[in-house]
Amino acid sequence: MANTSHTTTHQSSVHYKKRVALVLSWLLVVGIAAMIFFMSSRNANELNHETGVVSAIKTWLMQQASMFFGHPVDVSPIGHFTEFCLLGAALINALRWHMPFQQSVGAAIILGSLYGITDEIHQLFVPGRSCDPADWLVDTIATIVGALIISLFVRQRLERKGKTHG
Repeated sequence: MANTSHTTTHQSSVHYKKRVALVLSWLLVVGIAAMIFFMSSRNANELNHETGVVSAIKTWLMQQASMFFGHPVDVSPIGHFTEFCLLGAALINALRWHMPFQQSVGAAIILGSLYGITDEIHQLFVPGRSCDPADWLVDTIATIVGALIISLFVRQRLERKGKTHG
């Protein structure tokens, strides 16, 4: 009887850990999407001077790019790329709990790209911002990169696991 109780307790513990991982995965997706929404609701002046560490990073990147190219450079595509690369990685991590891994890659890319469209539409309503199809393209490419990085990481992990258990 004790053995059955131990097995049931172990199964409950594993189920609980998976449930926590699932919830945390989706909270990360929501957090990144909220960060993207927040950043898109700011105009250039706010992004340059009023967003704390983001403003400092953007100023530093602008200085470095200006020194490298010899003229001022718009570094906002770097921000878009970073945000959506993180979103793509978080999406594939969350979606893999609900579908086969290969399907989660495609679903993450589609959802990230669609969120990029809504991000650009959102910017139509923000004074000093605009809808830019080039930004959406950057968002989509970044989502693909983020999803593929996680995909490669998971594949390597599964291959190592297979070699040690096979």
